[in-house]
Amino acid sequence: MGPCGMTSEAIDRPPGFTGPLAEILNRPRQAYNSAMQSQATTVAAYLKELPADRRAAIEAIRKVILANLDEGIEEGILYGMIGYYIPHSIYPAGYHCDPKLPLGYAGLASQKNHLSLYLMSVYCGCDGGDATEHANWFRAAWLATGKKLDMGKSCIRFKRLEDVPLEVIGEAIRRVPVADYLRYYEEARRQVAARTTKGPPGKKPAKKATAVKKAAQRKKTKARVR
Repeated sequence: MGPCGMTSEAIDRPPGFTGPLAEILNRPRQAYNSAMQSQATTVAAYLKELPADRRAAIEAIRKVILANLDEGIEEGILYGMIGYYIPHSIYPAGYHCDPKLPLGYAGLASQKNHLSLYLMSVYCGCDGGDATEHANWFRAAWLATGKKLDMGKSCIRFKRLEDVPLEVIGEAIRRVPVADYLRYYEEARRQVAARTTKGPPGKKPAKKATAVKKAAQRKKTKARVR
């Protein structure tokens, strides 16, 4: 898949796709267990090295992703797994923690004890942050199928293809096109920058360490004089 020549014209966000991704976007993405990272350099090579049952599961989910992926998002090996990303030709800034890398969108991985699907557009708020409405939709849609959901911040873990509602995965990909994802990502980055500069709402900025040390030193001096 090649770049789509996306313009800057506004495209309406899908219903319910609102809320910050600040917590997950403000820290470097961690590749999964380095012991399980593949050394493959192509998707075909990655799939070839998998056991037959895992390869069948990954291929089935990959087929659904590709069928619903917005034009312009590319597939390749990223972080030692099958990755889906927005290339520099569309988003020159790249991933903010490492601008040399393209901006990640989704990923598929075979790990030691399970398979993983990473959806960066879905943030669950499980570390105290607010879940996006898109994440709430995703969780509700998955659970409505009667299948168990084992989900981290943006990672869905499963062991068998039968554990995955493919129609929900397809819809989750389809409802977040490139332009929406980029606007969402940049808004989250602005929120992070604002919080870093001003601090959380309702809280006073922390005192500088030097000021605290000077105050402590003055207190000691007065104690000696007395």
